[in-house]
Amino acid sequence: MSERWTPASWRNLPAKHIPTDYPDEGKVAAVEAELRRMPPLVFAGEARRLKSLLGDVAAGKAFLLQGGDCAESFKEFAADNIRDTFRLILQMAVVLTFAGGKPVVKVGRMAGQFAKPRSSPIETVNGMTLPSYRGDNINGMEFDEASRRPDPERLLRAYGQSSATLNLLRAFAGGGYADLYNIHRWTLGFVEGSPQGERYRELSEKISEALSFMAAIGVTPESQPDLHRVEFFTAHEALLLGYEEAMTRVDSTSGDWYDTSAHLLWIGERTRQLDHAHVEFMRGIKNPIGLKVGPTLEPDELIRLIDALNPEDEPGRLTLYGRFGSDKIAGRLPMLMRTTRDEGRNVVWAIDPMHGNTLTANNGYKTRPFDRILAEVKSFIEIAEAEGVHPGGVHLEMTGQNVTECLGGARALTEGDLADRYHTHCDPRLNGEQALELAFLVAEKLKAERLAGLSHQAAE
Repeated sequence: MSERWTPASWRNLPAKHIPTDYPDEGKVAAVEAELRRMPPLVFAGEARRLKSLLGDVAAGKAFLLQGGDCAESFKEFAADNIRDTFRLILQMAVVLTFAGGKPVVKVGRMAGQFAKPRSSPIETVNGMTLPSYRGDNINGMEFDEASRRPDPERLLRAYGQSSATLNLLRAFAGGGYADLYNIHRWTLGFVEGSPQGERYRELSEKISEALSFMAAIGVTPESQPDLHRVEFFTAHEALLLGYEEAMTRVDSTSGDWYDTSAHLLWIGERTRQLDHAHVEFMRGIKNPIGLKVGPTLEPDELIRLIDALNPEDEPGRLTLYGRFGSDKIAGRLPMLMRTTRDEGRNVVWAIDPMHGNTLTANNGYKTRPFDRILAEVKSFIEIAEAEGVHPGGVHLEMTGQNVTECLGGARALTEGDLADRYHTHCDPRLNGEQALELAFLVAEKLKAERLAGLSHQAAE
């Protein structure tokens, strides 16, 4: 690592999964210079607010719900798609809050989640080999030479789409759409006739009764504005460091550096090398940051990464996202949790049950079985309880659209169903019904944990 950090000090270190095959490096530099002149997408005060809320998650006083697209695309950019995913997060948050008795910190994997690391830099189809698709802000998904050629102009289009997405999210979050009194209107159309739709309606009735009681004693959106709006934050993987550097600005109130492309940025499983560029860049920005933690990570390496990324042990600064797979979590997570607990490190532990449970179906579709996703979430909560660590949250790849990309769930999607509405540009996502079902199942585990804690307090 560089002794003195600057937004550009990462350029002196090895960098994985950043394109090096742009045809014209001068054009890349020109685009990055243009991005440096663009207005910030988020503000330092918002990032500090999220860090404060994540500090509550670390202390066990709140729960983190983070979700959204695997990779955003230019083609599927539409107000309805943004609204449906936002609405799904609101629904899930209500379910989790009601059962867990804790506020839910809502973070969208949105407004910047374009680039994806790939296991291979090339792809061969029918004897033709081309660069792999790496996200719409790098190249195109169509399998031809022109589309797969990296184009820096795509970064400007991604910035514009992120800006428009954030504008709409802010309107939804603060303009009345998120009003709890609208809870009945949040039901997604295709969920309405499902078992999860019925459970959600029953929960809505209970909350509506509580709201009626509160209104009767004078607690209304007019007297309590928080009933009328929600706090909503954005996050993405900080993969393309040239873009992130260009969006990093000095905060005028504190003098600190903030990456203004999102409220929270994270380092992926494939780019968390201690002496590489991504860790170097992330250690210097003051945003809350995340780190994917997988089955190959050893406890001593985890502590070194924590020391590099959160040297002052700030609450809410660092979130660890476990992503092991349902078959590996029991053998790897306990010792990592135990290490952070014994070393007294102030971190949020959350679970990403998507990436470790990916497989290829017999018909060639990449998919994820819902039962494995659920099993990893359950194991995470049980392991956290056994190790005396707060199960801080979940990080999901999901969409409000009625897709058929993950197997199972209440409607028992099969391999034969995958082709019906398989729309993802990268990895398979939970649809609204599956995500809501997962929220109910997690809520049951959190409720059991809360009741057990109350019983323990009563016994004392």
